[in-house]
Amino acid sequence: MNLIKLKYLLQQLFIEDLGERDLTTEAIFSLDDKECGQFLIKEDGIIAGLPIMKTAYQLFDPTIQVTLHAKDGDNVKKGDVVATVCGPIVHLLSGERVILNLMQRMSGIATLTNKAIQQLNSTHTKICDTRKTTPGLRMLEKYAVRYGGGYNHRYGLYDAVMIKDNHIAHAGSITKAVEKVKQQIGHMVKIEVETESKEEIIEAVKAGVDVILFDNTVPDVMKEYVSLVPDTIITEASGGITLDTITDYRHTGVDYISLGMLTHSVQSMDISFNIAGGKKHGDNRINR
Repeated sequence: MNLIKLKYLLQQLFIEDLGERDLTTEAIFSLDDKECGQFLIKEDGIIAGLPIMKTAYQLFDPTIQVTLHAKDGDNVKKGDVVATVCGPIVHLLSGERVILNLMQRMSGIATLTNKAIQQLNSTHTKICDTRKTTPGLRMLEKYAVRYGGGYNHRYGLYDAVMIKDNHIAHAGSITKAVEKVKQQIGHMVKIEVETESKEEIIEAVKAGVDVILFDNTVPDVMKEYVSLVPDTIITEASGGITLDTITDYRHTGVDYISLGMLTHSVQSMDISFNIAGGKKHGDNRINR
């Protein structure tokens, strides 16, 4: 994870949440009031985003001590304490909501990614993400996919070419679109093309692309499509694949399955933050 980007992102998120200052916390506590707090797991899953905590609290006060009791990618259980932080209570409480929001979402993504991998249960086909991410959080969400055991697709429009239906329609054909790209793009950049038929797959192969995407293709047909593609070209499946149907693609031979749901339809993991002595009725979280 790029530390410079992370610090910049956290600064923007804290500005959004804090504005001028934390009215509640600063009215009740002074900077001399110091305490320890714990980040508590409320449901089983895969944890991701723990390093964010250290970077985030450093922005408030470099003297804040952060002790991690787990590492990203670990299986965690309800009741596990994954981190302890000690320092001025003003800073601990002012920073906790943003930190929790990010860790909860990232852990939800890592957990869902791992679930998809377990559901697919393939020794060949890999799970990857898409660009269907939360604006501003792509770096963190794709990081979480990796720690859930998945792989990253392109990060943005800048690091790989992906020729889709609108590009093909305007260019006139897959062949013409690929030719135009190759005239301008360097040899270090991979070219992927989206296909929807046998004819388009054959055309893409002849055009010399690096990756062929089978869009909204049922498993039986996909198995046939994969057989049309030489081993030198990577194959990818996408569109309409869910946790309920992903096992149907296990024996298609496709190299990657890209799932937008990993980042656009994820449920955040339940994690809470409690200052020592701050629990009420078992766990009344002071993190709204």
